[in-house]
Amino acid sequence: MKRRPASFPACASAESSTRSVRNNFSGRWCRMNKMALKIAVIGGGNGNFTAAAEMALAGHTVSLWSDAPGRHERLFSDRSIHLEGILGRGEASLARVSQDPKEVIDGADVIIAFMPAYTQEKTAHIIGPHLEDGQIVFLCPGSLGSYLLCTIWKENGWLKDVAVAEPGTLPYLARKTGLNTVQVSGRAVRLPVGVFPARKTEEATGVLKELYPAIHSVENAMSVSLLNVGPILHSVLVLLNTGPIEHLPAWDIHNEGTTPSVKKLILAQDRERVAVRSAMGFQSHPYPFSDHYDPNSENEWMYGRKAHTDLVKSEKWREPLTFEHRYVREDVKCNLALLSSIGDFCGVETPIADGLLTLIGTITGENYRASGRTLASLGLADRTREELFRILQEGI
Repeated sequence: MKRRPASFPACASAESSTRSVRNNFSGRWCRMNKMALKIAVIGGGNGNFTAAAEMALAGHTVSLWSDAPGRHERLFSDRSIHLEGILGRGEASLARVSQDPKEVIDGADVIIAFMPAYTQEKTAHIIGPHLEDGQIVFLCPGSLGSYLLCTIWKENGWLKDVAVAEPGTLPYLARKTGLNTVQVSGRAVRLPVGVFPARKTEEATGVLKELYPAIHSVENAMSVSLLNVGPILHSVLVLLNTGPIEHLPAWDIHNEGTTPSVKKLILAQDRERVAVRSAMGFQSHPYPFSDHYDPNSENEWMYGRKAHTDLVKSEKWREPLTFEHRYVREDVKCNLALLSSIGDFCGVETPIADGLLTLIGTITGENYRASGRTLASLGLADRTREELFRILQEGI
């Protein structure tokens, strides 16, 4: 049975929760308004490649860290990324590509780390020793990774006066199509962002809007974690496409794998997400996933009204899939387990999410409620509601 809390504290609006004292963070922010930003990109995946290329082409000074010089040999030698797709075509020159995170992070205004949630403990140890007061760390996806990283940084004596922001989705729909080439088929037109601690929201989102104008703030890091529809979408698509995934060398779960019946289950699970978010007291727009599927919806979804149609037409998501894919390791183990645990916390039944955790866990041989990212694994399950919201607002 889900436990039912007696009541929730009033949840401040995104605007009212952002007031804070401008100190070291403010000084860096003022300097950033006068010149191009210095950006550190941590990792060489699809999202990081795209961010590095777009920001370099926009005139910012971009350095990229990678621990895979063999896989990124051409990037290390050329320091360039070729960008294609809806953002246009261009050859982006990076200021530095290095295996040394200190070389990349030193003096950076913004640190972009669009890496899977299951790698965030490693990411914390890569970034942490080199943090400086006033920096903004931009993670993806929204999964309370901001709290996790700050906890690790504090335990190791690395925590500085920083803001850690998380979006509701990756700013791009992108795939690498060559060693140094990335093709973008979508870009967020509405990008909700939560910040930890929430008292730094105004400053952090003010800077990040210089990079991503579609950004708008939500209440806090938990609010934005409950806007992450990756677990809602991918858990269903993987389970209901088990046959093709295990039988065929490649499969497009967003094309042939998304049938009318599959959509019904996705949207039913999404209603659980929206119910949990409402019960937690969050009042910012919930981004129901039905808007993503409906190009004529009154409310535009994060990637815009044509995003789903364009995604299917692009056929860039036909790929080999296994139950080791990030759709499971990230979206089920980290994000769906987190959603279910927040449902437990606020007393909202999530039978579809719980069932998917059980069924996919049966296939993989793993109990995601025990091994996944949950409020319990983050050390938050036994907090009172007031304590939880105070931590999200003020930090640790």
